[in-house]
Amino acid sequence: MNETEKPMTMSLREEYDQQGYCIARGAIDTGLAAQMVNHVHWLMERHPDIRPEHLGHSLLVDDPFMHRLVCDERLVDVAEQFLGPNVAMFAAHYIAKGPHKGQAVQWHQDGSYWPLEPMEVATLWVAGTDSVVDNGCMRVLPGTQNVRLRRQSEMVELDPEKFVLGVGIHPDEIDEVDAVDLQLQAGDVSIHNPTIIHGSNANTSDRWRVGLTLRYIPTTTHVTNENHASILCRGDATPGVDNLYASTPIWTQGEHMEFDGSQMWGHQQNV
Repeated sequence: MNETEKPMTMSLREEYDQQGYCIARGAIDTGLAAQMVNHVHWLMERHPDIRPEHLGHSLLVDDPFMHRLVCDERLVDVAEQFLGPNVAMFAAHYIAKGPHKGQAVQWHQDGSYWPLEPMEVATLWVAGTDSVVDNGCMRVLPGTQNVRLRRQSEMVELDPEKFVLGVGIHPDEIDEVDAVDLQLQAGDVSIHNPTIIHGSNANTSDRWRVGLTLRYIPTTTHVTNENHASILCRGDATPGVDNLYASTPIWTQGEHMEFDGSQMWGHQQNV
């Protein structure tokens, strides 16, 4: 079977295993990507005290649009290729960078921050807008998925006015000569390993960069933070793994953002 005949499942997984990351082009349609952007601005209006780079899981886990998005068959199909048939999403986080003032994300490894045992997880980074060099696209260091996962105690504090995360890898430990810019169009999805070193620069352009990180896990992985709710996306919870799963929220006019199919959301799912 030649390269053009390989199914996407093989090529994605092969690239991921070799490089620590891969890209699924056009994973969702541009209409859904645009609704992601609308969601960011809707959240910003309701939480003006929170920077758009910090629209995190606690704001999203009970949101009907987020449930609709993370359980989209196309995204879960991608996640299943790396995790198996029983898939949950344990954490979601919009990192939206405004024009000329969007913060950088310091070099880091995702797994250093996550309360997961074992560390079986695949991050899907969903592009709501085009994500390119001048508006601060993600950058990765290929091959670093094979290095040791650093503890938070080994990292340094960085200026919270300039960087999204509280701590990161010391800049002296990073050689950026081999960094790869993951340039995406709206609707593309990159998938990366929890150990690969990655980050992004500030947004110096005149347009938004909206990305959503979705951390999918197999239901055999235990989320060790007590009372942390995940979203069960496909298959079944694993007996003996004490994870908490959020109920499907019912869309309420005036309380939630309107989206395609929103008026029925939660009613059909809870039948």
